[in-house]
Amino acid sequence: MDFPSALRARRTRRHVSQLDLALRAGTTQRHVSFIENGRSVPGREMVVRLAESLELPLRERNELLVAAGYAPVYAESSLDDPLLAPVRTAIDHILHGHLPYPAVVVDQRGGLIAANTAFGLITEGAAPELLGPGANVYRLALHPRGLAPRIVNLAEWARHILVRLEGLEELRAELTGYVPELGPSDGLLGFAVPLRLRSSYGELRLMTTVTTFATAVDVTLAELKLEAFLPTDPATAQALAAAAEAMATAAAGQAPGNM
Repeated sequence: MDFPSALRARRTRRHVSQLDLALRAGTTQRHVSFIENGRSVPGREMVVRLAESLELPLRERNELLVAAGYAPVYAESSLDDPLLAPVRTAIDHILHGHLPYPAVVVDQRGGLIAANTAFGLITEGAAPELLGPGANVYRLALHPRGLAPRIVNLAEWARHILVRLEGLEELRAELTGYVPELGPSDGLLGFAVPLRLRSSYGELRLMTTVTTFATAVDVTLAELKLEAFLPTDPATAQALAAAAEAMATAAAGQAPGNM
């Protein structure tokens, strides 16, 4: 896709008018119109300003730069890169600090990067091939050999998962085939969709929060998401605390000094 088409497509997708984009980028509507019609060739700085004004993800900003004939600006590092060692340390601290509640870090496609020990209660009984680093947490959630048989409100939770898969159409199509037909929402879900999950500690009622590294200037880091599970009632909080205590006791019993 050429740059004028790429810019117009992204502006339209984000429901931003030419005038609004021009005001945000510090230029004129006429200039934006000329760029989208191919009558004006923007400089590298203007491409960056337009991408920032549309609040595009860093990967898409790089794609716009390449479409305009410029080199990408934002690096895409491996998480194993020594430069990201402080990030890995921070992730470990955050995951541990969220205990006794479950939390995971995933990449753009939902691939598992890291999880705390409490996440084991969420995944108990799931097939081994759906677990571990790199496994897709969205597939884990809705697969018949994953969490699906234990989710009390599967249809509602499936809707919550599927609406998050914008741009991942192949994955969305696969997961849609795993779940019950999704009728219209009854409008009674409130401000958050709860996850009602059967577990060895009774039914868990959980809501989730998603956090991103908003100030990241590296593509890999910007695409990471921290998803933290929180109890919605005292019984769930107590169950999660009891499970964490049991896991800690079991781990202590397996320590070398106790063998």
